[in-house]
Amino acid sequence: MLLHAPTPLALGDLTALTRDIAAEVRAGHHPVHVDPERRWYRLLRSDDYVDVWLISWATEQTAELHDHAGSLGALTVVSGSLVEQRWAGHGLRSRRVGAGRSLGFPLGHVHDVGNTEPTPAVSVHAYSPPLTAMSYYAVEPGARLRRTRSVLVESGSSEGVG
Repeated sequence: MLLHAPTPLALGDLTALTRDIAAEVRAGHHPVHVDPERRWYRLLRSDDYVDVWLISWATEQTAELHDHAGSLGALTVVSGSLVEQRWAGHGLRSRRVGAGRSLGFPLGHVHDVGNTEPTPAVSVHAYSPPLTAMSYYAVEPGARLRRTRSVLVESGSSEGVG
């Protein structure tokens, strides 16, 4: 079944956007701060179609297993590396995403993103339409996915970004 989001942007558009802005970050156009206590983030762009976030990840910082409700998403790793744990219908599958690499998130994509390395990571994330709600999940015995809570996301809020 093919799912469409209420946005004129496709996953490829979001991925290209995150790559372009990642290049701006590498060129020094967007300052980055690393907070050892919690993920640091900054909203770089927000309009009717897309939100773009710059996020830094210290060691062991994660986003928690979540979805993006009715939004498509993409990320590009600027520096360091991140690990994505994604729900594959029968359990979690992991993949490492290194600097310069990108991922797209279709509707229904449930994942966690985090930094397991000793050096910080920096990434650019885009969501279209802008995030309005997110659900969080737990994996139960028997490889079952259970929603634990849902939250509304206010414009410009970093709740669940990742």
